Amino acid sequence: MKVKYPWVRQFVNSPYLDIFGALLILIISISRDFQGTMYLKGEILYSIPMNEIGEQMSQGAFPLGFLSIFAAMFSMLSTRFIGKQQNFGNVIGIFTTIVAGILDYLFGNASAIITYPLTFIIMNFAAFNWSKGEKIRKIDLKYYLINFIGLLVAFGLVYFGAYLFGGRTDSIFLNTVALTFGLSIGGNLCSALKYEETWLSWMIYNIVQLTKAILQLNFANVAKYIFYMANATVTLVDWKYNGDKFLDQSIEVSGAKA
Repeated sequence: MKVKYPWVRQFVNSPYLDIFGALLILIISISRDFQGTMYLKGEILYSIPMNEIGEQMSQGAFPLGFLSIFAAMFSMLSTRFIGKQQNFGNVIGIFTTIVAGILDYLFGNASAIITYPLTFIIMNFAAFNWSKGEKIRKIDLKYYLINFIGLLVAFGLVYFGAYLFGGRTDSIFLNTVALTFGLSIGGNLCSALKYEETWLSWMIYNIVQLTKAILQLNFANVAKYIFYMANATVTLVDWKYNGDKFLDQSIEVSGAKA
């Protein structure tokens, strides 16, 4: 069989786009001096000069900026591999979830203690389910239920976590965190089940997550989610109209081979 839009499939599978995404995150983060972000005794320090980072670390400071940049790059690669329908992306996602949870907690989201373990479980389920040969499926009632229940669970956990552990408790921050977490629950579960509309969920998620990253001044994630929005748009077209990757295992650049 021949895919409907071979150029879209080639764009999604392009290794050059992986490199571009990683470099985009790296360059924007460094240009904003995000590598100089440190965590010291419960306080976030911004724009620490490179020649002072070693001294700060010797005093017990944690290199929050450096870890955020590398975590953002690997998270981007996880998303790219999932878009290519390669289970390796889910495997990377398992490990980046752990790091992302630690970083989110340090940036003020105390409820990360109870929210990220759920994401960790979902990513493990995704890796297991895809390993069995899950195929892209059409949207149905379960898709809407997953996303609705995900939002309910997220708001409950985020507010409960803030009540238990403190951290930032302003309503704009908590609502943004809860909304992004709820969308990620739905998005990750729908991805695990390989719904073709998964990437529509991620487009909405990326917009809200970008807002959250701006509120947290996490510039590595700002760059990452701008890239994600463009990637999700193209991948949605690929999954929806080109279907499973087995249709084009040996597609040529010209699109002439099926």
